[in-house]
Amino acid sequence: MVRSDTGNDRMLHDGISGQFLLEKRLKELDPGLHQCFTDTVFALQEILFRFRRIFPEFTDHSALHSINVIDFCNRLIGPDQTARLDADSIYVLLTACYLHDVGMGISMEQYREFTEQIPKGDYIQTHPDASAAEIIRDFHQEFSACFIRKYVRLFDIPSPEHAFAIVQVCRGHRRTDLFDRSQFPERWMLPDGNQICLPYLAAVIRLADEIDVAADRNPALLYDMESLSTESEIAFHKRHRAVRDVVVTKDAFLVNVLPCEPEIQTMIENMIRKMQKTLDTCRAAVDSCPFEITQRRVLLIPDQGGGGSWRDTAADSRRKSPEGNDEESRLAGES
Repeated sequence: MVRSDTGNDRMLHDGISGQFLLEKRLKELDPGLHQCFTDTVFALQEILFRFRRIFPEFTDHSALHSINVIDFCNRLIGPDQTARLDADSIYVLLTACYLHDVGMGISMEQYREFTEQIPKGDYIQTHPDASAAEIIRDFHQEFSACFIRKYVRLFDIPSPEHAFAIVQVCRGHRRTDLFDRSQFPERWMLPDGNQICLPYLAAVIRLADEIDVAADRNPALLYDMESLSTESEIAFHKRHRAVRDVVVTKDAFLVNVLPCEPEIQTMIENMIRKMQKTLDTCRAAVDSCPFEITQRRVLLIPDQGGGGSWRDTAADSRRKSPEGNDEESRLAGES
């Protein structure tokens, strides 16, 4: 339980435990779909670690990050709504959690093939010197979609309808318009008669990806601070190391932050405002859905040896720009 000394303890209660709720529920409801999911996990282990070759300075996009995203999905959804999800919805969400960043680890041959399939608007005109790595980073949700479509048989996905749902939830983890019901229908019909609420699943994975910012997303086994070459890279990784953990309650995201220098504190405050904007967008996108996102606030908790007062960033986000620093977004790969 996170303590508050500001008289607002009513907002802060025991964090929701993940407890592998979705995984256990899927195995209970449909062992066959659970096996399809575990087979996908096995097939992806090496592929997900390839991103380090292209993006050595970025935050983790490997299987370790996918595991964190699944854990946050469990906490975001909670036991009550998990009990209402059918096996197909859970399978689609869990599989998308593992596949959403697969586009960060594609080969150059795959890049040349997939880049022709991805609409980029005026990106090439506005970024004439963009490298292949930069294009992959900025469109990696679309490269992930292309990868899944091409190798759908590798993952033993049960039907084309399941594949479409997985692709859309992967794409939904960043930038895509969750309000577009032609891309994210509320009742996507599957061959077995089950219906998947794509805006809800996409909103959940977007939030889970957004809040995976704690120090364990930059584990020492993957990142050597001494190898970072620029001040901005060093500052960005210091920001992650300053975030002790993120607690998900029914009402809020509580971001526990260790004491840090002013520059890093400013970066963290920008990050919190961006989280709040994403939360507000995702809540609005699922407003008409049969499921809800119960969290409303992103609260910064200064970690001072077990206690501290929270800071309400909802009001801040209305007064200040939520976008943060462009260099911060560049290094993060915008998740």
